[in-house]
Amino acid sequence: MPRFFVEGQPENGMLFLRGEDAHHAGRVLRLRPGEAVTLCDGRGTDHDCTVESVEKDAVACRVVSSHPADTEPHQRLTLYMALPKGDKMEFIVQKAVELGAAEIVPYLSKNCVSRPDKTDKKVERWRKIAVEAAKQCGRGVLPAVHTVLPVAEAIARAAQSETALFLYENEKKTGLRDALAGGVGKTVSLMVGPEGGFAPEEAAAAQAAGLVSVSLGTRILRCETAPVAALAAVLYAGGNM
Repeated sequence: MPRFFVEGQPENGMLFLRGEDAHHAGRVLRLRPGEAVTLCDGRGTDHDCTVESVEKDAVACRVVSSHPADTEPHQRLTLYMALPKGDKMEFIVQKAVELGAAEIVPYLSKNCVSRPDKTDKKVERWRKIAVEAAKQCGRGVLPAVHTVLPVAEAIARAAQSETALFLYENEKKTGLRDALAGGVGKTVSLMVGPEGGFAPEEAAAAQAAGLVSVSLGTRILRCETAPVAALAAVLYAGGNM
């Protein structure tokens, strides 16, 4: 069933798709009156609707029923991702949203290869990817993609979660499974470094702030593989799979 995110709540039992969503629904999907569609408010409520009319700039939908979305993880997951080079962040955003991340926070660390002066257009692009991924996988919450932060601020924010982990390539003692053996908190932060890894002073700062240093095993994972593997492991440990 086609799925869209809408702002606001139903008025007189009606919701409307406008702009790009109206174009996609009417011209690409070719929805017609009487067809079923799901509209989500992006905060966890799904509205099952039927299309009433399709115009060039608006698609009117009548709400049949409303109910909580059942696709969200038990935990609120935030991914802190060091800015990778090229278009790798697009892949990371897409997969993180599919797996259930509620927030994605890109940040700049010492060893980031990519250090763009302006990131506004990149962030806008990542947000569009997040929306499309959320539609495709049936999310009930529209994930937030934040502006790029300096590493110190990212560490400070990540440390506020009940379960705060950073994936450190030089960690030899504590594996991710060990760190999660005692349970998973309601809020989880995962901090992933850049292609060149964390600088020693960044790792020390993360540990000092209370983040738990963990390893994903003996093999070196690419920066776009590590967050996918870690998110999947946390979801499994939290009873979501």
